[in-house]
Amino acid sequence: MQPSIRKNDNVIVTTGRDSGKRGRVLKVLPAKGRLIVEGVNIIKRHTKPNPGRNIKGGIVEREGALHASNVQLVCPECGAQTRIGHKILGDGRKVRICRKCEGVVDK
Repeated sequence: MQPSIRKNDNVIVTTGRDSGKRGRVLKVLPAKGRLIVEGVNIIKRHTKPNPGRNIKGGIVEREGALHASNVQLVCPECGAQTRIGHKILGDGRKVRICRKCEGVVDK
């Protein structure tokens, strides 16, 4: 699993049916090396109605998991898709940096 991609990062899909789409990471599944991206890899699930949980039955569309190797982080400073490097700042913090513009990705 890429430890460089975290929840709420903006990513771009590089391969597959949804290549070129951008979205925000909703959930990271590190044990499987996968992540769920907002508006990407939409799948249909047939669900039974459950009145106890207030769930209506029918066909529900939701995001499916993508493998982490099929996405790249979008740099918040330069806006390009990029690989991630690490750097230790003067105050001792270890941060992620953009390989293209050397900008800090972490807030």
